[in-house]
Amino acid sequence: MIVVRTPEEIKETLTGASVTIGNFDGVHKGHQILIKQTCSKAKALGLTSVIVTFDPHPLRVLTQRNSPPFITLTQQKLELVSQFGPQIALLLEFNREMAALSPEEFVRKYLVEGLGMRELTIGYDYHMGKGRTGDYATLSEIGKKYDFNVERLDPISLDGAIISSTRIRDLVQAGDVWDARPLLGRFYQVRGEVVHGMKRGGKLLGFPTANLKLVDELFPLPGVYAIWVDVDGKIHQGVANIGKNPTFGNEALSVEAHILDFSGDLYGKNIQVHFVQRIRNEQKFNGIEELKARIAKDVALGRQILARPEAHIKVTQADLQAKQP
Repeated sequence: MIVVRTPEEIKETLTGASVTIGNFDGVHKGHQILIKQTCSKAKALGLTSVIVTFDPHPLRVLTQRNSPPFITLTQQKLELVSQFGPQIALLLEFNREMAALSPEEFVRKYLVEGLGMRELTIGYDYHMGKGRTGDYATLSEIGKKYDFNVERLDPISLDGAIISSTRIRDLVQAGDVWDARPLLGRFYQVRGEVVHGMKRGGKLLGFPTANLKLVDELFPLPGVYAIWVDVDGKIHQGVANIGKNPTFGNEALSVEAHILDFSGDLYGKNIQVHFVQRIRNEQKFNGIEELKARIAKDVALGRQILARPEAHIKVTQADLQAKQP
């Protein structure tokens, strides 16, 4: 997938485009179907498949940062989008000038003249343009004027509720990472650089931890979790603590991952932590020995959870590929 910032970078290479547009926060199952449908149309009609999204997120501009934490930041979002086959991702810089464009002005400038769009696929609740007036009916009328077809996909539901970024965000913030997995098609993950912490894990407690420099915005509820850890493309079992380490009176939030049966220097490496299931709340212990005993129990529970076939990250990845329409 080629990532471009302006239509001019690819305009001369396009003979027509099948497009979907949105924020795609989380790249969840609903988003995945939109992207795959866009790619299917492109292949059937001899068009180029193009995903149009924005950086920064429009809410960040329009609400002056008074927005919820995002599930996926731009780089991770693009990496996830690329797994579903689009040829091009157009990453537009969103600003107040763009927000002031009417739906027709935006479509004409960026999608018709910029991309040569012939097909547009949107989600069931998609709105665009000034005042969010560009709904399915409006876009269909614009399509008649500029000779492109508009298809609106039905919402995707699971357990009687529509899959949405808001629903996933609520689950993650409540610590229900296991229930977020089927909505995402993968385990919820954060990533970051391993940095020096308080050096208590290995020396004091006997359980060395990788301390992550936080770059993501959305984190599960503080507590202890069974996790998979991706280090240099290799997957390891682990247990993570999210919180402030109340036993030691810390104030800053941290993510500390104990990678099971692992030895090696991780400082400076970027790793991914995939949250499988919550084990317990964060709690304050009456001393080091009580804490060490509880960590040992957490590790044992983590091994049990991760041994289940349905909790294996490779099963999730296979499911992601096999069950998409």
